[in-house]
Amino acid sequence: MHGCSGLWSSKIIGLSPRHADLGRRLAALGYVVLFPDSYGSRDLGPQRRNDDRRVEPFRERVEDANAARPYLETRPYVKPDSIGLLGWSNGGSSVLYTVRPKDRPNTGSPDFRAAVAFYPGCTAMADKGDWTTRVPLLIVMGEADDWTPARPCKTLADANRNKVKLILYPNAYHDFDNEAQKLHELHGLAYTANGDGTAHAGPNPAARAAALKEVPDFLALLKQ
Repeated sequence: MHGCSGLWSSKIIGLSPRHADLGRRLAALGYVVLFPDSYGSRDLGPQRRNDDRRVEPFRERVEDANAARPYLETRPYVKPDSIGLLGWSNGGSSVLYTVRPKDRPNTGSPDFRAAVAFYPGCTAMADKGDWTTRVPLLIVMGEADDWTPARPCKTLADANRNKVKLILYPNAYHDFDNEAQKLHELHGLAYTANGDGTAHAGPNPAARAAALKEVPDFLALLKQ
């Protein structure tokens, strides 16, 4: 599940480098990787500066995730009981909403086996105070993230210790795994930690290397 910048690169034809890189890495480990395009399929561009979104993590994007799973189940090369869910930022928030018990479709088919969220926005769920997950969940994010802050995600993890593993990387900001850009400051964002529309984003080599090990290790649950 892509973030609020969308699935596609603005500089080259094709997937953004972050999506393409992890997709290739997971495919090399034997996983089938599917990228639902929540924005492009609805003729929408990037949404990071739009605070009145037609496509929301708690609504349309949950539907997209829950539509992708039964599609994958029909593929002869996919194990129906070993499908995972992964997302970045807004897509990470979509993951957190999708794995709530009330958002499991009543289809009788196997559920997601596990889920991973890269630097999701957790504030709304933490403020509400009733969030929980029905599947094992890994959250990876930077301690210095000032776009989607870590503290609300820690609140969720602390309340769900038996199902949620939270890893915080020191001195890492939003997009810490995105090698295609330099650390930079963004302005005019719809949602940020302090509400002023300004946040930092960019790679942290140590955090990226750690996540590229932690995420496959966690997803190995799917193969057990």
